[in-house]
Amino acid sequence: MKKILITGAAGYIGSELINFLLDDYEVVALDNMMYDKTSLLRYTSHSNFTFIKGDVRNHDLLTKLVKDADVIIPLAALVGFPLCDKFPEDARAINYEANQLIADVKRDDQLVIYPCTNSGYGSSEGVCTEESPLNPVSLYGKTKVQAEGAYKSVENHVTFRLATVFGPASRMRTDLLVNNFVLKTLREKLIVLYECEFMRNYVHIHDVCRAFVFVLENWSECKNQTYNVGNDSLNMNKLQLAEKVAEHLPLEIMKAEFTTDPDVRDYVVSSEKIYSKGFECKYDLDDGIKQLLNAYSIIEEPWYANY
Repeated sequence: MKKILITGAAGYIGSELINFLLDDYEVVALDNMMYDKTSLLRYTSHSNFTFIKGDVRNHDLLTKLVKDADVIIPLAALVGFPLCDKFPEDARAINYEANQLIADVKRDDQLVIYPCTNSGYGSSEGVCTEESPLNPVSLYGKTKVQAEGAYKSVENHVTFRLATVFGPASRMRTDLLVNNFVLKTLREKLIVLYECEFMRNYVHIHDVCRAFVFVLENWSECKNQTYNVGNDSLNMNKLQLAEKVAEHLPLEIMKAEFTTDPDVRDYVVSSEKIYSKGFECKYDLDDGIKQLLNAYSIIEEPWYANY
């Protein structure tokens, strides 16, 4: 049985991804537990699960764990421009330097799947493909793009450029746009929009997890490539997103250009490349909104952000 090392395993994506891997792989989960201390508890009784509390900035520990793995999925990151701007040195150390170390020490026979972000496209005209130029604006986007570059220089890599992820997870995030809009609608019945015409694309968290599994199961066809991972039917602007949420809940939508997003994102993205390999998304916004409503009925004070 192959061993997968997941860094940042207790986070939003990692806490769900493990569930998609445990029956077929031995999973070693590394996390410093800076957020939710309980997101991995559901896996502790599984014989294929091992948790190690540690930090990717501990280069001796990281090197040891990488050398012992067959597959590395580096999820550890300071995510989002507010957190990276607040802790810039940590952002560079975690988002880039730790990933450069992994790229430097991994053997050619080891597989690595690294998730970058569509934030790297910045504000782009036309449809973004994997060949489109990257123009990250924030420190978050810049460090993620640097890490992608490190992995693209090694053998047996796959890098993803993820759309804005939505849906509930064991380590919840309510600052992500879809998750946040549903929460605001549920609690306040009002969303005030700015930059409402800015385009972005979206993907359900379980489709992201399925994309990791897909490339592992089809490695020879997918390796050494970069793939946009999003739901192409969900390229939409903020107003369209709010109107979709309003189909499920009473909502007043107000437009007010009162601020700007420092992490400029205005793009339409195509994921046709990974679709052409045989991957397809299974979940749409209606699925995610219904799931989020269930999640928020459980969480009494549901503010789970990365800052």
